[in-house]
Amino acid sequence: MSTREKMRTTLMDLLEQEMGEPCPMLTDEQNLRESLNLDSVDVVGLVMRIEREYRVRLATEELAGIQRVGDLLDLMEAKLAGGSLATDDDPPAAS
Repeated sequence: MSTREKMRTTLMDLLEQEMGEPCPMLTDEQNLRESLNLDSVDVVGLVMRIEREYRVRLATEELAGIQRVGDLLDLMEAKLAGGSLATDDDPPAAS
């Protein structure tokens, strides 16, 4: 399984945790808000879960252009490849 597919599976798990219901198979073309029925609070919760899971920081500016599942996976891949990991000095994300 490729790294991207592992991230997709993890993203599905995180969505299920956030929404409290089973998540359908995610495709790159799906719109996060419309296809998955996420509101702004859901998106913030999902981003926080992603940050905790992958120990990365996703800046507001980076998230501004994210509309599709594929956009989010691209950003996550770039963050992980670039070594933008949170350090022990960074405060933990709020729950």
